[in-house]
Amino acid sequence: MNDTSARVADSTGNWVDTRAPQWARPYLRLSRFDRPIGSWLLLMPCWWSAALAAGMAHDVGRLPLTIVLFLVGAFVMRGAGCTWNDITDRDLDDKVERTRSRPLPSGQVSAKQALAFMVAQALIGLVVLLQFNRFAILTGIASLLIVAIYPFMKRITWWPQTVLGLAFSWGALMGFAVTFGRIDVTALVLYAGAISWVIGYDTIYAHQDAEDDALIGIKSTARLFGTHTHQALILFYGLAVMLIGVALASGDARWPAWLGLMAFAMHLSWQIARLDIGDGELCKRLFYSNRDAGFLLFAGLLADAVMRAA
Repeated sequence: MNDTSARVADSTGNWVDTRAPQWARPYLRLSRFDRPIGSWLLLMPCWWSAALAAGMAHDVGRLPLTIVLFLVGAFVMRGAGCTWNDITDRDLDDKVERTRSRPLPSGQVSAKQALAFMVAQALIGLVVLLQFNRFAILTGIASLLIVAIYPFMKRITWWPQTVLGLAFSWGALMGFAVTFGRIDVTALVLYAGAISWVIGYDTIYAHQDAEDDALIGIKSTARLFGTHTHQALILFYGLAVMLIGVALASGDARWPAWLGLMAFAMHLSWQIARLDIGDGELCKRLFYSNRDAGFLLFAGLLADAVMRAA
């Protein structure tokens, strides 16, 4: 099948299917612009760290520009990462019901075309990165190694979600690199908290594919935790809240940031209470809701930064 209008099974009725030029649709699907949730989840730790660092510096002058640059960078680099993931997984995706209609396994684009598109997205990301200081540029480039190895982890470890956490939480370091030209203990603790959050929400996501993954030998924390997923989420979401709280205390955050963390914690608790690992559609909705959880924390951190800069 090479019909570029063919839709991806788990993402239909979106703007790519209805409004994008037909020739562009496979590429937009490769970069997940038909379902940008991953870009938002990649962006949240970037915005958290940018706001917390600005608050610590008592200066929000550059924060609006930093927020915009992180927004652009997160969307294009997540697109590049997803394209790379699809290139490496194209044979596996053909064996999973939810992913076999993706552009590569369905023949909408070739591996060479996908590779060229990945490079183009990465170059846009480089242009964004070059707007920052030298330390931040090097810090951003360092993340590429984790991004490169992530697609292979589900073949060799039960903990690929941890490697995804290392990659998707990298933004927790970037705000400090951009603002201070260094990474301190506060940044590292925020990074650890974000990693725990990612492990939690991606475990929920992976339950959609648990049966297919078992048939083809793909490992995940969803399969590892199985019926103990609720207990695992209590652990990892609890760690996320605790570690982010330590980062806020280390950064002398004020009450708006703590309110944001409280709202974030309540949202994560709601996810655990609602979760039914046998309901794939519910797992998808709960996974998507983590964008809202991330926004709640960011709103508190942003208000805190503005208050401290006043």
